[in-house]
Amino acid sequence: MNYDLNSSSGQEKTSIYKALKTLSKLIAHERGKLALALVAIILNTAVNLFGPLLIGQAIDKYVVTKQFHGLLLFGGILLAMYLLGLVTAFLQTKLMGGVGQRLLFTLRNAIFNKLQQLPVAFFNQNKAGDLISRVNNDTDKLNQFFSQSLMQFVGSIFTMLGAGIFLLLINVKLGAAALLPAVLILLFTIALSPSVKSANAKNLKSTGTLSAEIQESLSNFKVVIAFNRRDYFRQRFHAANLDNYRLATRAGLANNIFMPVYSLFSNIAQLIVLTYGIYLISTGEFSVGLLVSYLAYALNFYNPLRQLATLWASFQVAMAGWDRVSQILSMETDLNVITETETISNPSLLEFKNVFFGYDKGNILHHVSFKLEQGKTYALIGPTGGGKTTTASLIARLYDPQQGTILLHGKDIRSYTPAERSQKIGFILQEPFLFSGTIRENILYGNEQLKDYSNEKLEQFINGANLGEILALFEDGLETVVNSAGESISLGQKQLIAFMRAVLRSPEILILDEATANIDTVTEKMLEKILKQLPESTTQVIIAHRLNTIENADEIFFVNSGEVNRAGSLSEAMHMLLKDKRTS
Repeated sequence: MNYDLNSSSGQEKTSIYKALKTLSKLIAHERGKLALALVAIILNTAVNLFGPLLIGQAIDKYVVTKQFHGLLLFGGILLAMYLLGLVTAFLQTKLMGGVGQRLLFTLRNAIFNKLQQLPVAFFNQNKAGDLISRVNNDTDKLNQFFSQSLMQFVGSIFTMLGAGIFLLLINVKLGAAALLPAVLILLFTIALSPSVKSANAKNLKSTGTLSAEIQESLSNFKVVIAFNRRDYFRQRFHAANLDNYRLATRAGLANNIFMPVYSLFSNIAQLIVLTYGIYLISTGEFSVGLLVSYLAYALNFYNPLRQLATLWASFQVAMAGWDRVSQILSMETDLNVITETETISNPSLLEFKNVFFGYDKGNILHHVSFKLEQGKTYALIGPTGGGKTTTASLIARLYDPQQGTILLHGKDIRSYTPAERSQKIGFILQEPFLFSGTIRENILYGNEQLKDYSNEKLEQFINGANLGEILALFEDGLETVVNSAGESISLGQKQLIAFMRAVLRSPEILILDEATANIDTVTEKMLEKILKQLPESTTQVIIAHRLNTIENADEIFFVNSGEVNRAGSLSEAMHMLLKDKRTS
C-alpha cells in the first residue's frame, strides 16, 4: 500500500464543502459557543448598518433645518449603539479565540492518534520532519483562521449583505450602479483562488521539507562531525531554505494581490455613487442626507470586501493546511484485525505458508514456507540484504505478506489484536529506542501486568526473571535517568534496557535482531546466560553474524535471494554462506 503523503496519489485536493463538513464534525461540541458568537456578529452588524441610516435622517431633519437639540438625541442613540457594538465585538473575539485553541487541541490529538494507528510502512515512506510540520505548523494555520479570521469573515459577509440590501432599497438604479464593481471583484476572486491555494500548498510543503532537513541534520550531527561534512548539510539546508524562500515569496505575493484590486474597485464604486448621487440631487430625486447615508453604505459594502481580501488569503492558507492535515486523517492502516474462525489442529507455534513479500520494488521474499516449534532456538543467517530482518518483521507482524499466510498457534496472525500479538512476540532491535525518562518507565512501557508494581516489588520480579544482574550495572537502578538522545547512557546499555523490556513481557517468541552487536563480550556472556534461563517454552529467533551467537541454535535457516532454507548444521550453514559470497 502506498503511504507516501507527497506522492501524486496522496495529494488529492479537498473541496471547500467537504473540508468544512469534516471540520464541523471535529468542532461539533462547540456548536453552542459558535451560535452565541453568531448572535454577537448579527448584533454587531445590525449596529453598524443602522448607524448610517440614522446619520442621514439626522442631517435631513436636524442639520438642514438647524434643529440642534435633535442632534443630541441622535448622538446619544448612536453612542449607545456603538457601545453595544463594542461589547458584541469583544464577545465574538473571546468566544472564537477559545474555539480556535480547542480546535487546535482536538486536531493535533486526532492527527497524533491517527499516527499511532498507522503501520511501520507509513513512517518508512514519510520523513519525520514533514510529519512534525503537519502536526505543528499546518494545524496552527487552521487555528489562526478560526480564532482570528472566521468571525471577521462571517461578519464581513453579513455586513456586505446588509449594506447591499440598504443600497438597493434606498434607490435601485444607484444601488445597481454601486454594486457593479462587486460583480467584477467576484469574477476576479473565482478566477484567482485556485492558484492562490496552490501557491500556499506548495509553500506549506516546502516548510515541511525544510523541517525534515533540519530534523535529519540534527539527528545525524555526530556523523556530520565525524566525517567533517558540515559543508554537505549546509548545502542541503541552503537549497531547502532557498526553495522555501522562493515559494513563500510567491505565496505572499498571491495572498496580497487581492487587496490592491479590491481597493481599486472600491474607489471606483464610491466615485460612481458620488457622481450619480449628485446628479440625482440636482434632479430633486435625492437629498443630501440620503447621499451621505448612501456613501456610508457603499463604504460598509466595500470596506468588508477589502478585509475579505486579506481574510480570503488566510482562508486559502487554512485550506492548503487542511489538505495536508486531512491526508493523514484519511489514511487507513492495512494491518487490520480479521475475523478468523478456522484453526489448524496440532499446529506449530508459528508457520509461514507460501509467503511473498516486497517493499516498493520487487519481491524480497517469495515462496517462503517454514515452521517454528515451541521452546526451540532458531538462527537466521545470510548475507546483508538477504531478507533476515524482513522475515523477523513479518513474524512480529510489522508488515503483512502480499501473498501467503502466517499462522500463530494455527490461526492467521492477522486475527490477533495488536495487544495479544505484542504480548506473545517480543522483538529486540539492533538499534533500540528508549524514551526520555527512567529505566523503570522504559522497561514497563506497554507492560500492563507490571505497570502498577512498586519499585521493590518490581525489583523482586526482575530478580525472579534472572535479570537482576543487568539492573545492577546501573548505579541508580530503576531510577537511572535515560535520555532519548542517548547521551546519558551508552548504546550497549540502551540495548540491555531494551532486552529487559522484552523479556519481562514473557513472550512466547523472542526475536533478537543483532541484539548483541553493540555490547562487549562480558555483557554478551551475561545475556547468553539469561537467555538459557528463559522458560523452556520460549522460542528464540536469533539474527546474528557471530558464530558463537548461533552455534547453540537448534535449527539454522539460510536467508538469501528471497528464499528461507534449512541449513542443517553450523558447518553446513557456513558452507552455504561462503558459497554465496564466492558466487556474488
